[in-house]
Amino acid sequence: MHTEFTDLVAALDIGGTKIAGALVDDTGRIHLKTQRPTPAQEDGERVMAAVDAVLDELTASPLWPRVTAVGIGSAGPVDASAGTVSPVNVPGWRGFPLVARVRTTVGGLPVRLVGDGVAMTAAEHWQGAARGHDNALCLVVSTGVGGGLVLGGRLHPGPTGNAGHIGHISVDLDGDPCPCGSRGCVERIASGPHIARRALEQGWRPGPDGDTTAAAVAAAARAGDPVALASFARAAQALAAGIAATATLVEVDIAVIGGGVAGAGDVLLEPLRRALADYAALSFVRGIKVVPARMGTEAGLVGAAAAALQGADNSRERPRPTAV
Repeated sequence: MHTEFTDLVAALDIGGTKIAGALVDDTGRIHLKTQRPTPAQEDGERVMAAVDAVLDELTASPLWPRVTAVGIGSAGPVDASAGTVSPVNVPGWRGFPLVARVRTTVGGLPVRLVGDGVAMTAAEHWQGAARGHDNALCLVVSTGVGGGLVLGGRLHPGPTGNAGHIGHISVDLDGDPCPCGSRGCVERIASGPHIARRALEQGWRPGPDGDTTAAAVAAAARAGDPVALASFARAAQALAAGIAATATLVEVDIAVIGGGVAGAGDVLLEPLRRALADYAALSFVRGIKVVPARMGTEAGLVGAAAAALQGADNSRERPRPTAV
């Protein structure tokens, strides 16, 4: 086992499918990892019991005495200022006081909460595709569209932990109503389910296996299906408009694209880069790069650890993550 680290933090990655936990050092190395299924349809206390089971395994480690803080990346909405979470896909948690509950379980250690898109951003900036960039936007394009920002070389989660949530920028003023209450949001156009919905509405038909996911639409697009290609082009256009708007406001120079839909590769990235050339026309945003994410399935844990290392409880600074 490696022991040349100085800081060790506990990280939690909480989603609708699984609750993962890890002990992570200040170079991003994971020393212990565990997970439990999320009882997403159960009441809030049963969900918390799954979190506690993960924490129990972490606290039983002989490394636990070296843990200085806890970072949590959670499906949202989250409210870091209040320490609460209300994940859309975990109905038992509405305004659930997750930070206070975790802090009690871990004996009062500092706890930092961020949204899952911000956690992914922290990971990509620390160890992934945004490393070396002081101003970056990272996107998670999946069942929804989330994101986060790095500004001035530091993670910028905002007061509630949701800054950079590009999915709910409106890019079509007369577009479809979004569950968030707005219209024409990036998420309403570019998320996986909406890519598939649009393709089906325009006449695309799945193969013999009946697969109607965005991955199936991507496979059809790679094979040259014009309807599938058009659905991805529309998603790319929405993403480009959102990226350009963000870059114009805060001058990011790179956009990192992750999440399940990003697995489509050039089917998404090529039309995205073309559309961005149209939307990002001003001189100070014209050179923005678009690259795929690198951190994969570990992004949530590594990013939660990075957030904890950069400042627990949103009120006190801690040592910054160490590059490897």
